[in-house]
Order: sequence, then structure tokens, then C-alpha cells
Amino acid sequence: MKRIVGVNSNCYHGYSIEDAIRGAAEAGFHYMELTATKGWTEHVFPDQTFRRLLEVRDRLKEYGMAPFAMSGHCSLTDEARREDFIANIRLAAFFGCDYIVSSIGEAHLEDQAEASNETVAEHIRAFLPWLEESGLKLVLEVHGEHGSGRSLKEIVRLVDSPLVKINYDTANAIFYGGVDVVRDLEECLDQVAYMHLKDKAGERTEWNFPALGGGYVDFPRIFDLLKQKDNNCPFSVEIEFTKEGPGNLEEINRAVKTSADYLRKAGFAL
Repeated sequence: MKRIVGVNSNCYHGYSIEDAIRGAAEAGFHYMELTATKGWTEHVFPDQTFRRLLEVRDRLKEYGMAPFAMSGHCSLTDEARREDFIANIRLAAFFGCDYIVSSIGEAHLEDQAEASNETVAEHIRAFLPWLEESGLKLVLEVHGEHGSGRSLKEIVRLVDSPLVKINYDTANAIFYGGVDVVRDLEECLDQVAYMHLKDKAGERTEWNFPALGGGYVDFPRIFDLLKQKDNNCPFSVEIEFTKEGPGNLEEINRAVKTSADYLRKAGFAL
């Protein structure tokens, strides 16, 4: 089966979804992870009008871009956010996605109180009927308190459903987890069903996530490991630049194109 290699619309944080679709398509990508992250990047969102959502869906079709996943981060242990995440699941289904991505806490918002793994798993299991109805798989992102694949593997084991797996973010594992990415990935790879390919530059806790190849994440070893273990999970490229952000839209487009070229050189078809 051909590996899906897509791009996260969050690369275009601060710019429109139309800019993201156009830039990704011109770089050669055919798959997109749509971002619906409250208070950060709301390229699509449940409170948008039906007409607006249709416009986005039509624009994706116009550029030959398949929306295979949605970044729908919510605090999965906060009852006040439960209906919000259900709405994100339904929105992902509207776009025909196969995956919905979320960290356990809010991404880019203040996390809620920490909870035990058993409590987290119980909250996640409550979403299983909605995931099943919508034909979606929830992939939990390496992020924040759960900054390693090892920590997420235990939660996935407790949930015990084929609909809940790990989204391994290759830079978050450094930034949040401080782990050896290849070793950590190998330890949890049997539960990894999705990956954010994100590079890391600068000091470990410095916000510096350049185009692929611009940092020190050992992607060749990661790709070799995936091949050895016959893991054909989808890739979603994410570029978050530095704390200052990209200078302009052209800088984002160049970084997306650089990342596309890096992946082609590594032997992947877009």
C-alpha cells in the first residue's frame, strides 16, 4: 500500500486555508491535514458556516488535495470540552478524513490539571462510539506532559481499541520529552499509526522547527526503522519555524517546497 505523505495546514499558521492549499499543491503535495485548533489555527472549525466549509472542501478538490486528517486538539480529559471534540470528530467526517489528531491536553493553550493514565483512558474511551460512527481513528500526539511515545503507549494500551493509536511527532519528542527519538519511537512503534514529520533546530527547549533537513532530527534512521518494522503509517509534514514566525507567505511556501524535495530525495512519492 502506498504511504500517504501529506502536509499539515498548520504550517500556514497566521495565513488562510486557501494559502495553505495553494502552497502545498504547488510544492507537489496531494494530501492535507486540516487544522482546527482552538485559539491557534482555525483553518476549519465547527462554528464556521456550512457555506464556508463547502468553500474549503471545493477549494481542496480544485487543487487535487485530499483532506485525509484533521488536527482537532482538545483537552480530552476536560468534560467542558467533550462536546467540542465530538464536534471536531463530526467535522473531520464531513471532510472525509480518516484520522483525527489530538494531544491529551490542549495544544497551544494552558493544559488542564494532570490526570492518571487510567483516568485519561476512561475519558478517551467515551469517544469511541463517535469515532466508530464517523469511521475515524484518533491518533494521540506526542505533546506536553505526554512528550514521549513510551508515555502514550501505556494510555493506548489501557484504552484497548484499534481506533486509538499514537501520532508520533518527531520534534515534540525532543522539545517536550527530551528523549532519543529513534529509541523512543522503536519502543512504541507497534502502536504508532500516524506521524508528524517535524524537524528541530537550536537548543532542546527552543521553539525552532525548520523545514525538513534544516535541523538535527535523524530522519534517515527513522525511515530505516519504519521500513524494518513494516510500518506504513501516514506522514504529515509540520513546520512551525521560530518563535518570531515566518517573515511572510513566501517563506512558508519555500519551506514546504524544501520539505517536499527532501522527502522525494528520500524516496517517498507525494
